Parts: sequence; structure tokens; C-alpha cells
Amino acid sequence: MNLERYIYIVNIAIEAVFANKFRSILTALGIIFGVAAVISMLAIGNGARQEILDQMKLVGVNNIVIMPKSEIDKQNEENQNKVQQKYSPGLTLKDAESIRDIIPSVLKVSPEVVYDTYILKDGIQTSAKLTGVAPDFFEVYNLKLEEGNMFNQLQLTEGKAVCIIGPTIKSKFFSQENPIGKYLKCGNVWLMVIGTLENIRVSEGTSENLGISDYNNNIYAPIQTVFLRYKDRSYISPSSNQGTSIMIDQGDVVAVSSSQSGSSAETSQLDKIVVQVRESQQLDATTQALEKMLKRRHSGVSDFEIKIPELLLKQQQRTKDIFNIVLGAIAGISLIVGGIGIMNIMLASVTERTKEIGIRMTAGANRKDIILQFLFEATMIGITGGIIGIIVGIAMAKIIMQFTHILTIVSPVSIFISFGVSVAVGIVFGYMPAKQAAEKDPVESLRYE
Repeated sequence: MNLERYIYIVNIAIEAVFANKFRSILTALGIIFGVAAVISMLAIGNGARQEILDQMKLVGVNNIVIMPKSEIDKQNEENQNKVQQKYSPGLTLKDAESIRDIIPSVLKVSPEVVYDTYILKDGIQTSAKLTGVAPDFFEVYNLKLEEGNMFNQLQLTEGKAVCIIGPTIKSKFFSQENPIGKYLKCGNVWLMVIGTLENIRVSEGTSENLGISDYNNNIYAPIQTVFLRYKDRSYISPSSNQGTSIMIDQGDVVAVSSSQSGSSAETSQLDKIVVQVRESQQLDATTQALEKMLKRRHSGVSDFEIKIPELLLKQQQRTKDIFNIVLGAIAGISLIVGGIGIMNIMLASVTERTKEIGIRMTAGANRKDIILQFLFEATMIGITGGIIGIIVGIAMAKIIMQFTHILTIVSPVSIFISFGVSVAVGIVFGYMPAKQAAEKDPVESLRYE
């Protein structure tokens, strides 16, 4: 069969599709919505996968998070055990130092203390979190400087009034100038900015599930600076949870009620200790060693909880993968339904055009010509539906992200797969009607009314 014959058959197929525009559009709807569903569902799956990867970067590799239990949790445990717990100082800086010195599988230790505060500069005021950190903090969380320097040893040991700010703080207070070397009033203390962090996106779900704060809106100071110039909760009376702590504000000592603390456990000096182990295989063993060690240091009181964010994220990823498979299967079913729609309409079209088939066959068309004609029609509907479906699917993914704040990522692979499937559906489900048309007897077809 020469090229001209193919072109002639394609022209006949195009004329047949355009001669029944409304029916062709209805036939293509199943493919359009099927392709759109596949693209949008895969976009949601890609977005969820990317969020997991971003979260893994944020929580760091091979990290173990130790946090103090809230007073409610501790009271519930006491009620269950029916015994009066011994006094425990909670998580302290000495706990972090002991973990670093004693447990051999530990690579880095990052103690943290966080307080809600306000920032003031040039009449502009905003709320933020002041985080006291140790040198390992930025490496543990993979936080990188955009400009400036990290804390040096003198600033860390002597508690100098210096800070590193997140990009949100920078944009609010230093949009028109370089912040390095400038001062911010954080609470009642003026801190000199020595560095700014690169922007990092943190989802709300990550913050709630893994205890990750919004790094972009935080101010970071050496942990000794926070203890010396703001508040050290270790100065709390052992006999009461409502004791007083010491806050040194530019040389003046002020008594501060422990109820003002930003921590969930009022007696803990630290809000968190993040421990990074050397190998993933050591996570479970290190967790058990940490639990035994801290319980011994806290007089047998379990006033802390240990989480392994990487394991939580992997479990979350498995759950989302199953969910994505279900979504993809549902979208795939809609494509199959669209293909069945093509087959039904094409079968009806064969019946309606029986006489036309007879005329073509008597004019010299063979069975292969008839098969190709109807196959081209079905394929054309599949291709057109696939192209429109791709546009609709990308639009749906953008709308979902805009209104639900769910991250969606449309990948070229999903577009290629969905379009390929739509074309394949047109061919597969169009072949049966085409074969049925080609098998009709020319004489019977001419007499059909």
C-alpha cells in the first residue's frame, strides 16, 4: 500500500470524525478525564514523595530526637503506676555532654532550647522563636549559611550577644541592607547578626509530626547566650514546678516564673536533644542505650520520649505509596472506561455506516483499508482526548495545589505515560469495531437500510 493510499484513508477518517463532532466529543470525554485523572493523581504522588525527601533532609540523616514529656503525660504515667515519681531535673546540657562522651555510636549531639519572643528594629516588631543551639545544630539539620559566619568558639563559650537569622527575619528587617554586623533587639537584649540562613520550605504536617520548627522565622544564638542573657530553666526549685528561674538582662538579675517558659516540660533545661549516629544500622541499639542512660541519670524517671524521625518518615512514605497506588489504579480504571466508551460508539458507528462500507468496498477498498479507516478514527479520538486530557490534568494539579496547599509535581514521565496509554486505548478498543466493519459482506451492506 503506497503513501497516497494511507493519506486518503486518514482524510476519510478525519472527515468522519468532524462530520459527527458532538458524538466524537462525547466519545473523547472518557479519555480526557482518564488522562487528566492519571496526571493529577501522579502529580499528587510525586508531590508527596518530594515532601518526604525534603522532610528527610530537614530531620537529617540517622537522627534520634529526645524531647521532655509534658506535665500531663508525666501525671498520667504517675496515675497508671500508682506511685510517686522521684524528682528529675529533666533534660539538661549535662545529659547532652554525657551522650557525646559515653556512647561510641554517636557522631553529633545538638542540644536546643527554644523561647517565644519578639524582635524589634526601627519601630518594626514581630514575633519569632529564639533558639539556643550548639555548633552541631546546623550540620545535623543540613542548614547552610547564605552569607556571614557561624559562631566561633569564643562566642559559644562566653555567651556573646550574637545571632544567626532565618530568611524571613532578614526580609522583614533587612530588605534594603546587608544584615551582617547590624543589631536586632530580641526580647530585652540587643543581638548582633553574624549570619543568615538559606531559605528552607517546611510543611505544616512536618512541623507537627516531627517537632520541626519553621527555620526561616527563627533567630539562632549560642546556647550559653540564651542561658546567660535570657533564661536558664535549670534554676528551678526541685520541690515545685512553679518555681523561679534566673534571667540576666544586661547585668540585672530578674526573677521569672517558670510558667512563662516556652517548653512543654517546665523543669527541663533543654527543649530537645538531637543525636546523630554514625550508621543507620546503629539507630535501634543507640536508642536503647540512650533510654537506659537517661533513665539512670534521671533517677529512674521516664520524663523524656525518644523518636526516630527517619523511621517515622519511612513508614509515612510506605503509607503514601500505597495510597498513590490506589489513586493510580482508580485513574487507570477511568481510562479503561473511556476505552470502552470508544468501542461502544465505534460499534454504533459501524452499524450506522454499513451502507457506506459497502459502497467503499465495491469501489475497490479492501478489508485492510476498512480496518485502517475505523482504526484511524478511534486512534484520532484517543490522541485528541489525550492532548486535551494533558492540559486538563496539568490545570487540575495546579488548582489542587492552589486551593488545598497540597504539593503537586507534574513530571514529563506521567505526561508521556498517560498520553501513550490514551493512544493505546484508542487503538486496542478501536480494533474490534474496525475488524467487524471489514468483515461485512459488500452486497449485504449495499442492501442495508
